[in-house]
Amino acid sequence: MKRHLKRALELAFMPLAAAIVFIEDVLLHYLGVAMAALAQWPPVARLERWLARLPPWAALLAFVAPSTLVLPVKLAAVFFALQGRFGLAAASIAIGKVLATALLARLYQVLRPTLVTMPWFLASETWLFAWRDRLYAFVRALPAWQRTKAMVLRLRSWLAELVSGLRVR
Repeated sequence: MKRHLKRALELAFMPLAAAIVFIEDVLLHYLGVAMAALAQWPPVARLERWLARLPPWAALLAFVAPSTLVLPVKLAAVFFALQGRFGLAAASIAIGKVLATALLARLYQVLRPTLVTMPWFLASETWLFAWRDRLYAFVRALPAWQRTKAMVLRLRSWLAELVSGLRVR
């Protein structure tokens, strides 16, 4: 019976866990690349240098503050939903979350050296990343994940061959 329960939980949990791993692997990578490119713009570079010099308490405030920027996006989504525009509501939430995630990830990179000087932050970060790594290892060990990954690699290879064949002509 225990094995059946484990299998049922695995089937229920797999799509969510796979989505999280996929988002972390793909979306955050490209958002990071885009934000790093934006950081090359002189006003943004100056702002990042200023942020990097903040004391720990101010750095923590600067790190948490962007979370409040998502509130107007959520209110707009509620407004759209009340108007019956569910597509706009979903799109505003998705765009807001992506932009907030990109901003928070960049702030984390800039502020991390200061934030880890606070022992409680370092301990929390260590615990969170250890938990995330165990979750990712579990998901990546699942047969469904491995089959999907193999299929994506075959698709990439096929597309690369197709594109290289088009270049020759």
